[in-house]
Amino acid sequence: MKEYHLSPNDFIVPLFIVEGKGVKDPIPSMPGYFRLSLDLIEKKVASLWAKGLKAVLLFIKVEETLKDNKGTEALNPEGLMQRAIKQIKEAVPEMVVMTDVALDPYSSYGHDGIVKEGQILNDPTIAVLAKMALSHARAGADVVAPSDMMDGRIAEIRNKLEEAQFHNTLIMSYSAKYASSFYGPFRDALDSAPGFGDKKTYQIDFANREEALVETQRDLEEGADIVMVKPGLAYLDIIRDLKNSISAPIAAYQVSGEYAMLKAAAAQGWIDHDQVMIEQLVSFKRAGALLIATYFAEEAVALL
Repeated sequence: MKEYHLSPNDFIVPLFIVEGKGVKDPIPSMPGYFRLSLDLIEKKVASLWAKGLKAVLLFIKVEETLKDNKGTEALNPEGLMQRAIKQIKEAVPEMVVMTDVALDPYSSYGHDGIVKEGQILNDPTIAVLAKMALSHARAGADVVAPSDMMDGRIAEIRNKLEEAQFHNTLIMSYSAKYASSFYGPFRDALDSAPGFGDKKTYQIDFANREEALVETQRDLEEGADIVMVKPGLAYLDIIRDLKNSISAPIAAYQVSGEYAMLKAAAAQGWIDHDQVMIEQLVSFKRAGALLIATYFAEEAVALL
């Protein structure tokens, strides 16, 4: 009589990539998770595929010397992200490769957009994001995932992809990304915390519900193929609102803070790690998510 079930097809595996060789750098605030160099990423992706996992979402840690206010390195055809895409597709061609499209890893300010006099500039930023998405598509990405929350970027990216004949490259838009305090460990992993202020001028206020639907509908009209709600557990109502209103596939992101809290509580013996993990993952599906980006993917598949 159980209504919802988990399978390996539900999961997107986030991966953190760094320069170097043989690098397996632990992330203290995300126990059991690592930044990996390209040679180890290739082996990791092959292992994921063997376990039945079908999609990875790539994030890179950019060296400080390559950061600026315009995201110049994001457009480098031989940049770390572009090389990672090529290497993964060569090693495991069937793996669905999704890529983060945002300026914060490349920004000297740690913001998702170009900064001028303390303000985030929307329109100049989306021009760079569109070129960035195109460079990922040229490298072989199956899905580009803009996580920046700039207005109008989906239309700009879709137009850029169509002009270059990348008709089959999907866009997974972070349509309902909230200005949340659950992102801390992720920012530790990529050294991408904002250098000043916060991201409340472009991410959604966590007190807002209707805004998420407005933002999502706008992204779908502009050409998004998949929409995402981020964070996860505190926003299950938003996932259900979208499920009741749209027919496009919905993804949820179980973010680093959610991962860290479960790991910390389980380490203290306060909760059963595996049972709570599965309960949380099922809750995303019950709320209406078709896909779940989660750091628990490997552990969940092992149990399943």
